[in-house]
Amino acid sequence: MATRSQSSPQSRAETEPEFVPLQRAPNVLDLIGNTPLLEITKLTEGIIAPTVRIFAKLEGFNPGGSVKDRAARSMILRGIESGALTPGKVILDSTSGNTGIALAMVGATLGYPVELVMAANVSRERKRIIEAYGAKIILSDPMEQSDGAIRLCRKIYAENPERYFKPDQYNNEANSLAHFETTGPEIWHQTEARVTHFVAAIGTGGTVMGTGRFLKSKNSAIKVIAVEPDDPMHGLEGLKHMASSIVPGIYHENELDSKIPIATEDAYEMVYMLGQIEGMVVGQSSGAALLAAMRLARTLREGTIVTVFPDFGDKYLSTNLWIGWQQWQQKQWQERLKKMVAKIIAKNLPTDIQ
Repeated sequence: MATRSQSSPQSRAETEPEFVPLQRAPNVLDLIGNTPLLEITKLTEGIIAPTVRIFAKLEGFNPGGSVKDRAARSMILRGIESGALTPGKVILDSTSGNTGIALAMVGATLGYPVELVMAANVSRERKRIIEAYGAKIILSDPMEQSDGAIRLCRKIYAENPERYFKPDQYNNEANSLAHFETTGPEIWHQTEARVTHFVAAIGTGGTVMGTGRFLKSKNSAIKVIAVEPDDPMHGLEGLKHMASSIVPGIYHENELDSKIPIATEDAYEMVYMLGQIEGMVVGQSSGAALLAAMRLARTLREGTIVTVFPDFGDKYLSTNLWIGWQQWQQKQWQERLKKMVAKIIAKNLPTDIQ
C-alpha cells in the first residue's frame, strides 16, 4: 500500500485548520467572484515607499476568465427576474470580447442562445472561446472599434426587438451593481478595511463605478481613480478613451476622484515586465492598471492601493501585444549583450601588451 513520504508536501487543508477549500458548486455561475488579491512586490521594490502597498485583484480566476463574468451573471439573472428575458428569446449585445465570453458562458449554462456583435479585429482567441460556448458572432467594422459594434448591435435589435433580450452592458445598472455587491465587499474584507485607493481601467465603467461606490460607502476618504488610454487611436483592447467615445450611460465621471491616462506602449511594456518579474501573464488593460497604480503610489507616503487585473494574457497571444512581446524580449537581450560586451571591453589589458 502506497504511503505519503515524509518529504511530500501537505495540502493547506492539512496544515492550516482555518483554511476551508471551496465547496462543490451546483453550476458554473456559483464559481464567479471571490477572486484572490496578489501583492505586487518585485516591480515596486525601491520605487515606492515601504509604507505603500499595491494589490491586484486577479479576475482571470473567474470561470469565464475575466471580470466580466460578474456583470454578465448580474444582467442576465436580473433580466430573467424582471420578465424581460423569457424562454425563446436570444441574448444580444455588443462586446470587445470578455463580456461576450461571459454572456456566452451564462447563456450556455441557463439554456439561452446568444448572439454577439464585436469588432472584426478582436483577438482570435476570444472569438474561438465564444464559439466554443455555442454563441453566434457578428463582426463590425474594425476601424470603428467598440463604438462600431455598439451601433451595429443597436441596428440589429431595432429591426427585431421582440426576438432579443439586450443586456446593454454600457447602460445597464446591473453591470455596476454587480461590483457594488461583490467586487467592492471582497476588496474591503481582503484588505481588512485598509484600502485607501482603488484604481481601475474603464471600458463600460461598471467596475470602477460599482466598486468605487461600495468602498466610499464604507469610507468616504477612499480615493477612486479611473485609468484610460491617452489617445483615441490606442491599442488597449476593451478600454475606452472617453473624450472620443460613446460614453456609457452607467459611467459617471463626477463620482471619480481622478483619471490617469496611459500610453499603449507603456501598458504593453508593463505587461512584459509582469510576466518576467512577477510571474503573471496578463492582458494589456492589466498593464495599464498597474502602471497607473504605480504612478499613483510614487506620490504617496503611505497607503494601500488596490487595482484590478481584468483577465490573464492567454487571450492575446495572436495580437499585437504578443508581437510586441517578442520584440521587447529581443531588445532586452540586445541591451544585456551590449552591457556584457561593454563590461568585457572595460577590463584592463595585460601589462605586457599595453
